[in-house]
Amino acid sequence: MAFEGLSDKLSAAFKRLRSKGKLTEADVREAMREVRLALLEADVNYKVAKDFTKTVTERSIGAQVMESLTPAQQVIKIVNEELTALMGGAQSLIKTAQKPPTVIMLCGLQGAGKTTHAGKLAVQMKRQGHRPLLVACDIYRPAAIEQLRVVSNQAGAAFFENGTRPPVETAKKALNLARDNGYDMVILDTAGRLHIDDTLMNELKNVKKAVTPDEILLVVDAMSGQDAVNAAKSFDESLDITGVILTKLDGDTRGGAALSIRAVTGKPIKFCGVGEKLENLEVFHPDRMASRILGMGDMLSLIEEAGQKMDQKKAEETARRLQQNKFDLNDLLAQFQQVKQMGSMKSMLSKIPGMDKQLRDADIDDRIVDRMEAIILSMTPQERAKPDLLNASRKRRIAAGSGMRVEDVNRLLKQYEQMLKMVKQLKNNKRFRGGGMGGFGGLKGLGL
Repeated sequence: MAFEGLSDKLSAAFKRLRSKGKLTEADVREAMREVRLALLEADVNYKVAKDFTKTVTERSIGAQVMESLTPAQQVIKIVNEELTALMGGAQSLIKTAQKPPTVIMLCGLQGAGKTTHAGKLAVQMKRQGHRPLLVACDIYRPAAIEQLRVVSNQAGAAFFENGTRPPVETAKKALNLARDNGYDMVILDTAGRLHIDDTLMNELKNVKKAVTPDEILLVVDAMSGQDAVNAAKSFDESLDITGVILTKLDGDTRGGAALSIRAVTGKPIKFCGVGEKLENLEVFHPDRMASRILGMGDMLSLIEEAGQKMDQKKAEETARRLQQNKFDLNDLLAQFQQVKQMGSMKSMLSKIPGMDKQLRDADIDDRIVDRMEAIILSMTPQERAKPDLLNASRKRRIAAGSGMRVEDVNRLLKQYEQMLKMVKQLKNNKRFRGGGMGGFGGLKGLGL
């Protein structure tokens, strides 16, 4: 995940601060030298890193911090506040047109992921009740139009192409089509180049002049580090971009681009790509990202993901069946399928506050859920409803049918029994009793 290296180094620096109890000015300056080095190693722009640590140092050596009962905690609080400010301070929303359709123009270098993120943005907009139209304005890259057609179909969004006609003409026609057919969001997938050149910029300027987009979002690869920042600066100078979409933020262990782009361009990061699926686009929250960098987790994002990706009716039904002691392997299968909708286990663990680093960094195999699914799917409906029927011969059949071992079948059944036992203990515990769901509100929220 993004910022792992930076997060670990900051945690080490703050651990040394906490061990000192009362802090001196020299302690703070030494810690800030370590912070600046960690930022530079994370590929943060040199001037940004220098200004950041200077500001934190000036705030931290004030009398209010140095004389407090918990000076180390006060310093960490200041770092958290300044990190949040560095990345924009507050969430930046998409600007919608007063008179639909809202026009969003995506631009960027070739290979940054514009076409895929056009689809991701369409999925995001559909969740908010919009009717997006994806428009193919890249007439140069081989199969670019066909790729956007496929992405549009996967996203469940409308698609428009005008062959290899000039992008300006295509954008104008798409805008008229949207007005006539009730599409309130037009997303233009423009062409990229391997490097910034006058031809690319002039074409984008012409499209901008022709359709006056409400948003010009630059799509940049977070893994390209300072190259992403330099690209953002060049595009902003030519087009006056309104925001940035950072891609591959899940695969970047440095993440310096996220900490530098806002400071260098003054333009906000609006979204970040955190996976390959079209659902893997997150609204960028500077405060939550700062918390994740400092190892404080991001429960708000995790809860929002659960609300978006988990079936509420199924969660309520599962909670009810748990209460009535009717939870069987069919229900467990449904839970596995819902958990898979949440993305990788490692991504979920990274958002839980206080998660042990060893567990967070563990090489967790997400295929384990697929294997457990395969075991349950190899059972008959009667066996799933009544696990007590599973004798030795049935287990051998199930193992063979799922491509697993009998030991794996036994392990799944044991986990199932332990889960039922734990739920029974919770129900018998007065602290977990209550109205409504009888204390199962937490389970309901997690889809269990």
